Amino acid sequence: MEVADVFPGYSEVFPFDEFNEMQKQTLPAILNTDHNIVASAPTASGKTAVAESAICKTIDSGGTALFVAPMRALTNEKEREWERFESVGRSVYVVTGERDLNSRRARHADILVMTPEKVDSATRKHDTRRYDFINDIDLCVIDEAHLLDSEQRGSALEVIVSRLQRLCNPRFVALSATMQNIEDIADWLDAPEETTFAFSESHRPVELHSGVRTYSHGENSFADKYRRLYRALDLAEPHLTEDGQALVFVASRQDAVQAAKKARDELAERDIIIGARGDYDFHQETTALDNDQLRKSVLDGVAFHHAGLSKNDRDKIEAWFREGKIDLLFSTSTLAWGVNLPARCVVIRDTKYHDPLEGKVEMSPLDILQMLGRAGRPGYDDVGYGWIICDPSDADRFRSLLRDGKEIESHLVSNIGEHLVAEVSLGTIEDLDDITKWIKTTYWYVRSQRGEAALSTSEIRDLVRDKISNLVEDGFVQTDEDLQITPTPLGRLTSTYYLRLDTAISFKQCATRSPTAKNLLRTVATAAEFDDVSARSDEEDAVEAVLGSRGEELSDGHRKVLAILRAAMSGTLPSELRSDAWVIKQNALRLIAALGAFCEEFSTPKVANRVRQIEARIEYGVGDDAVGLTEIDGVGTSRANKLAAAGYTTPEEVASATPTQLSNAGLPDSAAERIYNAANKLPQITVDWGSFPDTVTSDGRDIYELTIRNGGNGANASIRLTVNEAEMTAKETYLQDITTIPAAVFGSDTNELEFTLEITFPSLAISPVTETRTVIVR
Repeated sequence: MEVADVFPGYSEVFPFDEFNEMQKQTLPAILNTDHNIVASAPTASGKTAVAESAICKTIDSGGTALFVAPMRALTNEKEREWERFESVGRSVYVVTGERDLNSRRARHADILVMTPEKVDSATRKHDTRRYDFINDIDLCVIDEAHLLDSEQRGSALEVIVSRLQRLCNPRFVALSATMQNIEDIADWLDAPEETTFAFSESHRPVELHSGVRTYSHGENSFADKYRRLYRALDLAEPHLTEDGQALVFVASRQDAVQAAKKARDELAERDIIIGARGDYDFHQETTALDNDQLRKSVLDGVAFHHAGLSKNDRDKIEAWFREGKIDLLFSTSTLAWGVNLPARCVVIRDTKYHDPLEGKVEMSPLDILQMLGRAGRPGYDDVGYGWIICDPSDADRFRSLLRDGKEIESHLVSNIGEHLVAEVSLGTIEDLDDITKWIKTTYWYVRSQRGEAALSTSEIRDLVRDKISNLVEDGFVQTDEDLQITPTPLGRLTSTYYLRLDTAISFKQCATRSPTAKNLLRTVATAAEFDDVSARSDEEDAVEAVLGSRGEELSDGHRKVLAILRAAMSGTLPSELRSDAWVIKQNALRLIAALGAFCEEFSTPKVANRVRQIEARIEYGVGDDAVGLTEIDGVGTSRANKLAAAGYTTPEEVASATPTQLSNAGLPDSAAERIYNAANKLPQITVDWGSFPDTVTSDGRDIYELTIRNGGNGANASIRLTVNEAEMTAKETYLQDITTIPAAVFGSDTNELEFTLEITFPSLAISPVTETRTVIVR
């Protein structure tokens, strides 16, 4: 079955000319029906082409396809891989939290690529202009559907299916590695028997032999890593000496680098000759690598691969491994999910890893099976070998996994409260009947009906009634006498900002207490999203150096987060904290933005402005004197610091300068005029006090009018006039051009009246504009 015959005009999309047996069996379901499809098949059997076939059918008929990738790193891989679609005139757009969203591009894309969490977030905001593209999905491909079994991420995948069904009712194509209970996935997605495919191991291009090997513990975890490394090399050695290749999965990027370095020495001691040092042409090719350590290692036939390498280096390592120029490759788990890079021998050296947000974590059974699935090179090997190295106490558990596989469970109930708040906020759920209907669209419901412990409808209603009662008690939703359920401001903010319930409660409590900058920062650092962060022994001194005695009552993990945030504010992050800092900082910025919205709702605009300034300082690593400058388009960390050093500390001061003066302050000539123009677009406030008096008699009573002009672009503003610190007038408005406020000047028994006018922009990191006038009472 030739690709060109099945998809005329799309043959360039596929990296082969003819479909294999597994793909051929799915094509009639894809092409001749509109049914939902579920297909499970062994790793490397060609499932991606099933997705691509469904995508081709959809976009050829003018529809839009959404590809849900299991992790963020893979969205980027798909973007690179699917440049093939661009070659036939179709557009692919990746939507992730790492990039600024271009709504226009998303709206006009033929193929969207997103993670479950990003789809969840986008569908919560589907009625906004920014995310309305999510309403027009015709096909949703769920890649690696066994992600449902993930305790942390599976529930997001469940709820987006339900939400997409309501918003646009797309066709679903769910793909997965081999799993025990594919019929449950099919029931959930309403895929009929004729479009449900369970392909056996016989469809693996290379037979897989897998097993478990144990190691003996030493005096510390560092030494244990090397014991596992030597064990891995023992398993890989027979294949390396017979012109085979080995792929060893380790826990972290640093582990990949260090293991490769140690393995080079150990292979030399064992007199195992691999590598291509004598190949002059290859030697010249390696000079194109960005990473010096990687270049030295590759010449010895050993390499490392992780998401922290440049795209250039990753691409070259993958290509050279496929070409056989690299014999032994150490990698993190990302390679197992994202790249079809098989090896004769695969060894999982580490079954536990350090997660910046979750601390020490057991690798999921799905990750284990995904990694082992890379064993065996089609076209080169008749059999692949996969090994798990583990503690003796875990051996039976892993042997059972290899023997029996893994049933895919639902973990929705563990955080169902958060999803109920989201559905109530979206209007999906308005009463208890709606909740019951919604529950029945979930994978959890399918699983709850299996076996002797199957739940009845009444038991499910009792469960959701209890959940709603808890949400009412905590203030996320409210009910009336007719038992109608509506969201509160707390619930809406929780849903919009994708917060855990405990975090939302703590943010509201913080906002209502007129918090200081110190309290705001601590509230973010102790958010529930950071509960599982752990501090390693080599980080403790760095945390102490940043915080001193501050935060001693916090857990080590929360204290580490606080140290990273404080250090980020000044741009002086200790090297010991850098490995986890990026992930923690990105999550913290999302939480700080949420806290700012909570302060706008439950506190004052001035506090919200304070949060925005903290957010900008953490993002850019600048001091108080430069933070307002970061609001100018084109001004980042370096330029803000240069301008501040030259005496420019506010956008108004930059707008009052000339491009030449800005160039003299250290800005490139090409940027000075752009930044000057951008500064003039920010609010430029002047206050006209009119005939405001200097004196008043003790019985005087007059009303004056103050005029506030904005010479820049409009922005939400809070205008507050106080007299002797007592509020006289407060006004919140979109300050576009001119607005006026009354000012009453009444005599009193005091000697003078001090009037303070403060204009605050709660969503901008610029300091409030403050002017004062003193009136003498005679």
